[in-house]
Amino acid sequence: MTGGGLLIAGTTSDAGKSVVTAGVCRWLVRQGVKVAPFKAQNMSLNSFVTREGAEIGRAQAMQAQAARVEPTALMNPVLLKPGSDRSSQVVLMGKPVGELSARGYHGGRQEQLLGTVLDCLAELRGTYDAVICEGAGSPAEINLRRTDIVNMGIARNARLPVLVVGDIDRGGVFASFFGTVALLSREDQELVAGFLVNKFRGDVSLLEPGLEMLHGLTGRRSYGVLPFQHGLGIDEEDGLRVSLRGAVRESEVTSPVGEDILRVAVCAIPLMSNFTDVDALAAEPGVVVRFVDRAEEVADADLVVIPGTRGTVRALEWLRERGLADAVARRAAEGRPVLGICGGFQVLGEHIEDEVESRRGHVEGLGLLPVRVRFAREKTLTRPVGEALGERVEGYEIHHGVADVTGGETFLDGCRVGAVWGTHWHGSLESDGFRRAFLREVAAAAGRRFVPAAGTSFAALREEQLDRLGDLIEEHADTDALWRLIESGAPSGLPFIPPGAPA
Repeated sequence: MTGGGLLIAGTTSDAGKSVVTAGVCRWLVRQGVKVAPFKAQNMSLNSFVTREGAEIGRAQAMQAQAARVEPTALMNPVLLKPGSDRSSQVVLMGKPVGELSARGYHGGRQEQLLGTVLDCLAELRGTYDAVICEGAGSPAEINLRRTDIVNMGIARNARLPVLVVGDIDRGGVFASFFGTVALLSREDQELVAGFLVNKFRGDVSLLEPGLEMLHGLTGRRSYGVLPFQHGLGIDEEDGLRVSLRGAVRESEVTSPVGEDILRVAVCAIPLMSNFTDVDALAAEPGVVVRFVDRAEEVADADLVVIPGTRGTVRALEWLRERGLADAVARRAAEGRPVLGICGGFQVLGEHIEDEVESRRGHVEGLGLLPVRVRFAREKTLTRPVGEALGERVEGYEIHHGVADVTGGETFLDGCRVGAVWGTHWHGSLESDGFRRAFLREVAAAAGRRFVPAAGTSFAALREEQLDRLGDLIEEHADTDALWRLIESGAPSGLPFIPPGAPA
């Protein structure tokens, strides 16, 4: 028996597809429904490693947590990791299979992946009561419809009903809803069941006449109006604007336990990946996290973090061009804290040999850690567990660079020299005991009377956030109608809205 399904599409990128998908998953699992998330193709530099060593988008990993299931490669069979404006690494079923230009991918490779994507979805639907799929961008990107495997392409092949989410906070949501449907072919329109308004501020009764008119114009109903709430978001796709919008990132800084706050500056390097590593720092009372791109902001902070990147050599050049490299070196000389994670760890080393990512060969690093990095063609994808600063630590690794550590104190898989730390481990700061021990070291080196709060649990905060997303669906969506859609598919007889697009 095939389980029910639903595709959450959006009028635009960042309309709220990821959070709505997570919210629906959490609502369903609380009703006793066995549910899984799915995104056929994700373009993101925020990725995660599953227990079987597969790389998938972090959004799908968090949606799996919302569904209370273990994330697997089936939930995100195709992951595109941009390496420039024109090319991306293609990760298929959790493993990298090559680098392709946008033209090369949409020119044929994408269509070849449709069978794999449909097989993954079918396997999930054969295992779960419901599969909640997330689209990408907009389903009305008519220039890409022929090769689409993530929006209407998969909806049509798998006969999935489609719910279109629109961000009313941006304005123009009614035109976006109508235009999205009207630019789809007749066959695609038959699957678009209705709309979900996201991020509404104010009195819903003022919105109702517009929703009624939209129903009259399209024959499609609204499935709910979700109010704007601060601090809602999961580990989404890319961009600094997105990174500053998540739960712990957007919330007000809680008063410190000790006398001082702790200021953290995260270098906003090009092709920044897994910027979510610093969310656990921002969750600590009294810790202020900012993304920066100026040398004076680096000089002023108590801790500087150089995060991961898909372009280590490019990030190194960017740090030098902007004067941040010199500012970081001065901090190291003064014994002031610096943390490099993954690509950020690599730039802190003595030199890099790269014939894989940038193909630039020998490149001098910042020379702040006794480390030599060589890029291997095979990607390291692991879930290590270890100990540092007397505390248990869990993390995950996603990198081509192989580090040869020749000195310093051992620090996870990297090293420490004075107040400069480096590691390939993403997610290590989510280990509460380790994070508190690390912040105590940082505070001491920075001369700050900062004391980590004893009871902060990052895992509990994440669960609380997912519950809030579930509450949002339960309280503000028509859940009976939503379940009928998941179980039975799109209503029959939905009208065609001209002009449509070619079939």
